[in-house]
Amino acid sequence: MIIRKPINLELTQLSGQTSQPPWINVGDSFREVLMVNEKPVLFDVKQSGDYLDFNFTGDISKKEAIHSLNYIYDLDFDLNKFYNYLSNQAELEEMSEFCKGLRLFLANDPFECIISSICSANNSIKRWTKSIRDMKEKWGNNYFDYYYTFPDKSIIQDIYEDDNEELLFGDKPCGNNLKSCGVGYRAPYIKKASHIFTLEMDLSEISKMDYEEAFETILKVPGVGPKVADCILLYGFNFKEAFPSDVWIKRIVSHLYFDGKDINVSKVRDFGMDEFGDYAGYVQLYLFHYARMSGLMSKLK
Repeated sequence: MIIRKPINLELTQLSGQTSQPPWINVGDSFREVLMVNEKPVLFDVKQSGDYLDFNFTGDISKKEAIHSLNYIYDLDFDLNKFYNYLSNQAELEEMSEFCKGLRLFLANDPFECIISSICSANNSIKRWTKSIRDMKEKWGNNYFDYYYTFPDKSIIQDIYEDDNEELLFGDKPCGNNLKSCGVGYRAPYIKKASHIFTLEMDLSEISKMDYEEAFETILKVPGVGPKVADCILLYGFNFKEAFPSDVWIKRIVSHLYFDGKDINVSKVRDFGMDEFGDYAGYVQLYLFHYARMSGLMSKLK
């Protein structure tokens, strides 16, 4: 079954967005199990020309499957309109050539995005995605033999942080704790986030907030600074006005808009949100990959 909306599936999957790890690559397909209306569904998606070809296994309708994929791959976003916008900006006009078909890869599970984003801070894509995969295999639910959902927040809040805690209080061998998944110093942050969203905050309320309220709410979670908060809101809740900013985005924006001057990350974030408006999240995504794929990033090191 084909959804006739343009996408570069591989680029989108492997772009490092902190909504989730890439789906499992099997031949020319990407596969993952998702909970759709509380039912496990195994999706198999692949590239077909410029479009997404998919099959699914699970007790849902084709309409529900298409709705889920439309959301996760942001297929209702008008890429051609966005490319027209880029072509009218001197600093951005080349980006669509290097990133054609790149879309947001949105979270089916916002809580997974929160933990993924916390794990991504000061970390490589390879390491944080492995950590999330390990957490899924240790404590998630197994469906269709080899596919796991991300564990519920109420489960993670009761997991031991490290070997020492497990030895002191546990009755299982070492290796069944958060640090065994390679999360390092982030383990207490993950535990606290799980506690907060189990007992103190309702995740479903965040999408009902305006951006600034949602941003300030997410910042209350230990281990979440401005960049991680923006990632959570962009990839986990589809707030497209977010402009996640780190040292690399600072260097790129400084090069393109401020003659290479050293400006702080906070100013870059404000500039991106003001300058690009509802396109801010997409521009940030394209800026990073344009810089990486065009060779600009190597020049800015």
